[in-house]
Amino acid sequence: MSSLYLSAAHKSSGKTTLTLGLARALRDRGLKVQAFKKGPDYIDPIWHGQASGRPSYNLDFHMMGTGEIDSLYRRHAAPADISLIEGNKGLYDGMDLEGGNSNAALAKQLGVPVVLVLDTVGMTRGIAPLLLGYQAFDPAVRIAGVILNKVGGPRHEEKLRAVLQRYTNLPCLGAVHRDSRLDIQERHLGLIPGNEVEAAEARITAIAQVVAERIDLDALLALAGQARPLPASSPSPDMPPDGHGLRIAYARDRAFGFYYQEDLDTLRAAGVQLVPLDTLSDTRLPEVHALILGGGFPEMFIPQLAANHPLRQNIRAAIDNGLPTYAECGGLMYLARSIRWDAQAGDMVGVVPGDVIMGDRPVGRGYAILREAGAGPFSSAPDQDIPAHEFHYSRIVNLPADTDFAYRVVRGQGLDGRNDGFRHRNLLASYCHRRGSGGGWIAPLLRQAAQYARRGVAARIAA
Repeated sequence: MSSLYLSAAHKSSGKTTLTLGLARALRDRGLKVQAFKKGPDYIDPIWHGQASGRPSYNLDFHMMGTGEIDSLYRRHAAPADISLIEGNKGLYDGMDLEGGNSNAALAKQLGVPVVLVLDTVGMTRGIAPLLLGYQAFDPAVRIAGVILNKVGGPRHEEKLRAVLQRYTNLPCLGAVHRDSRLDIQERHLGLIPGNEVEAAEARITAIAQVVAERIDLDALLALAGQARPLPASSPSPDMPPDGHGLRIAYARDRAFGFYYQEDLDTLRAAGVQLVPLDTLSDTRLPEVHALILGGGFPEMFIPQLAANHPLRQNIRAAIDNGLPTYAECGGLMYLARSIRWDAQAGDMVGVVPGDVIMGDRPVGRGYAILREAGAGPFSSAPDQDIPAHEFHYSRIVNLPADTDFAYRVVRGQGLDGRNDGFRHRNLLASYCHRRGSGGGWIAPLLRQAAQYARRGVAARIAA
């Protein structure tokens, strides 16, 4: 078993860039590289998958139990030659004062050595007390090595290496200098998704070249081999209802693409045929029994989405006629009457009777907790808190006073600070993101899709 946990002292230290470079550089050596991302992130795993050639999976204490994390990690790490787990924020950061949901806690749970990616801008001797403090804060966390990042030049590197050797027992696995080839353009939700950037492959190739030149991959592999054996196999979560014979469309294009790979796997394992939908070019829905509209950046494609009037009209008619539909964040925005961002505006599907306005600052950000507001087609946990997360710069206005909400917001923002989840017929559209697996939205969606399919057969027989 070989695995490494890439963490840092703080966010924006360069973890994602180096994870991409390492994944591709190790893949270029002929290794099967499996990437994971801690936390509720959609964008980084898209890049991970492009760099490694294998889907990346999220590990998240808020959305998953420890047994689910162990099971998911074991299932996908076992066939790989090496696993790379990219942390979020800093090594010891998290919502829990005791650190129970931190990167350190996850590294300890999985028995994976930690490599600290150290942002060295403006630092020389100061890296020593920082590293010594990180080692002393929780001795149970095995910090196995350091990658010096954003190094100013040869003299800066020489000083940093001397400090490491003089004051610490941590090996330096490499020193990556500031380099324009390592830059990945950012936007309001973080890194631009790899499925939208035409030059993503060239960028990853360039990053991998720098990483291969500046990082000791042999030393890194040796440390990865010291990971604890995989945890014992945990029982799999309850499988959703049988989905064989069901066809479900899901928006996957430049405007939409935020899905947990685990959820797509679960749908396929249930026998569902997933049919990609391009909201920018397809003019009508394929013949399906349900529709999923994940998150994305619809505000970046307002003119194109608005211009595709045939598809918008077709989707609205299908939902009005009872097509089971699950939408989150960007999907909710697309289903609204309109989206406005500064001077740009366009009509959308219109099944959600409200208008979306983009802002410059986050409206809803971070972990959320929902509670069902009453029975509906997607009801599954009436008396339980539902873990979720949200990250949106938009708000929806002009919703009618009698809007049927699926959730009460216990923590978070949702649609209006108190409610989330617009319901209409067999549609559920919310700002908050939920897991589909493990008691989430997949099982209710499949039940609704099966009923819809049976109604379709009955209607054809009657005709």
